[in-house]
Amino acid sequence: MKRTATLVTAMMAFVLTACTQNNKPSGTLEKQMDSAQTKGKTEVNNQKEKKEKKMNVKEMTVETFKKQVMDFEKNPDKWSFKGDKPAIIDFYATWCGPCKATAPVLEEIAGEYSGKIDVYKVDVDKEAELAALFGIRSIPSLLFIPKTGEPTMNTGAMNKPQFEQAIKSVLLK
Repeated sequence: MKRTATLVTAMMAFVLTACTQNNKPSGTLEKQMDSAQTKGKTEVNNQKEKKEKKMNVKEMTVETFKKQVMDFEKNPDKWSFKGDKPAIIDFYATWCGPCKATAPVLEEIAGEYSGKIDVYKVDVDKEAELAALFGIRSIPSLLFIPKTGEPTMNTGAMNKPQFEQAIKSVLLK
């Protein structure tokens, strides 16, 4: 019986000490909160930087195409480029896997060649008229437009070296 009483007393002492609150400020919670706030600010800044970088590739509509590239209503039979720099137009869809793979490479290219070439993208689901104008049947399709001369169409995803080769041979020759 003494053994049981001693065992029960020891267990009670253990339970009571385990459940007591430590009133000493450890600072861990404060450090975690500061860390979380800093991390949150960093993530917001990173998102802003990503948005700024993504500004290099401009979304194009039928109206912007007619103003900045070619007015196909006034000149339906003749290519007449309105731009002051060579351009790349990416015909894509939001649901297309290869288009999603091409997008970051195109963003990088747009940043590196900023001021030398213009880079646009056309969502074929939203701008069906432009897709039909160029006979887009598979995506991604990339239109390389030199400042003078006829444009060149490439179908399929491209990696960075392929983009650079096309830029050198078609746009900046």
